[in-house]
Amino acid sequence: MEKGLNKIIKNDYSFAGIFKRSVTVERINDSPYETEEEVSVYLDGKLKLCTKLNVFSIDGLIPDTEYSIRIGDVEKKFITKHESFLLDVKTFGAKGDGVSDDTSAIQAAILACPYAGTVLFSKGKYNIKPIFLKGDMTIWLEEGAELVGSPRRGDYPILPGMIRNSYSSKVEYNISSWEGNPLDSFASLITAIGVKNLDIVGPGVINGNADSPQADWWINEKTKNVAWRPKTIFFNNCEHVRMQNITVKNSPSWTIHPYYSNEMAFMNVSIFNPDNSPNTDGIDPESCSNFSLLGLRISVGDDCLAIKSGKLYMAQSHFKRTSHAKISNCLFERGHGSITFGSETACGVDNIIVEKCIFDNTDRGIRIKNRRGRGNKAYIDGINVSNIIMRNVLMPFTCNMFYFCDPDGHSDYVQNQGYTPVDERTPKIGHISFRHIHCTGVDACIVCAYGLPESPIEELKFEHITAEFLPKKEQHKVLPIMMDNFDEMAGKSFYLHNVKKLIMRDVNVIGSSDKEPEMISVKEKKLDNLRYC
Repeated sequence: MEKGLNKIIKNDYSFAGIFKRSVTVERINDSPYETEEEVSVYLDGKLKLCTKLNVFSIDGLIPDTEYSIRIGDVEKKFITKHESFLLDVKTFGAKGDGVSDDTSAIQAAILACPYAGTVLFSKGKYNIKPIFLKGDMTIWLEEGAELVGSPRRGDYPILPGMIRNSYSSKVEYNISSWEGNPLDSFASLITAIGVKNLDIVGPGVINGNADSPQADWWINEKTKNVAWRPKTIFFNNCEHVRMQNITVKNSPSWTIHPYYSNEMAFMNVSIFNPDNSPNTDGIDPESCSNFSLLGLRISVGDDCLAIKSGKLYMAQSHFKRTSHAKISNCLFERGHGSITFGSETACGVDNIIVEKCIFDNTDRGIRIKNRRGRGNKAYIDGINVSNIIMRNVLMPFTCNMFYFCDPDGHSDYVQNQGYTPVDERTPKIGHISFRHIHCTGVDACIVCAYGLPESPIEELKFEHITAEFLPKKEQHKVLPIMMDNFDEMAGKSFYLHNVKKLIMRDVNVIGSSDKEPEMISVKEKKLDNLRYC
């Protein structure tokens, strides 16, 4: 295991999610994502699997049944959830032959499903156009079941961004969204609006099919073509939704988009998009609260996890902060950022815990993006990141208050590095904490943080950090943060500009080109045991 992190390995575990026909288990230890040694997992006394993963799922269970799981000398019991009826989509006419259009049969099964029922996709390839889900039910994709999205743009209905009430223009119904604004978008392959108590479980596959030669979603991706591109899965105004042990791949744009939703859990979900696929973020929780991401594996063409809360109009008219989330035991691979905050954060983000994760070969580790114009409710605060391994992450920590997105992104208002009077458009970044993090293969810089002169970053805390650079001959000059009039970096340890308070405690820097932090307009500094080797 990577040195510098204290690993305590136990056989203890908890039930992260109990479903009708499956269960997700989380092992309790201090090892990010996985352990070096496999553990044997016994179900009712019989060996079920051997795994290194801290989070795993067991399927093939029977509803309303008691089971016991034993890991080492620890045995615990659980009872699967109640299931009223099981509806196989093939009995509704779905073929699953990879040729037929199964949309109508599947939609009929979903609409016919009774309270606490399950809609089953048995082994097969189901060609579908967009389908819409309802609540109080389970969608179950068996091993070998795959939903494949139509590659034809004309098969996707358009969801209006905003509809106004017939009697009052001030009453609005927000159906769709594109990059933080209520704009018309093509319906996602799977959409749930106003749904409660929904489970989507695997181990099957949901394939957005954007890599098909017949699809054009990734061509001229910044240009609106009738409507904006669909996501693969869209949850709008939903509550108590869980996804477990599903693989989602080849998304037209963002893969899973929880939007204005509460009480959501994603367990053992795998997301794979090609590394050159544009804007194919893994998961984008936007204006959501009380959600968890546990045991995920994400490898995509953009940010793996992007936490958002809309642009200025949504903050002014439909304010909802993104808050109270836990991200644990996940593996984030490739992509621009492992975990990103922003840039659409006009409603603010707070109380986010990130722990026991591995970041592997992403451009940036923790990436915070904000800019003037997001508004004074755009307050990013209470971000606590701990027990993380970063492998070949070029820039482990970046915080940018000059992010040059949107049509006005390169304007003087957004990019002026001088003082601009504080008004209702001025965003803020509060307290950000990083603890017990081990980084290898650093390239451009360890930390690049640039606050606004009129709204400095309130506090950055780095404790028990070890960061080792690539050999100098392998380092490349890279622009660490996307802003104008800023130099590329290579081998830079710390660059901090416009920060109220900086705390560094027990920080080890190995192989950097410099031997001390560069700090400009950092008001209060507490550097304790900062070492360069």
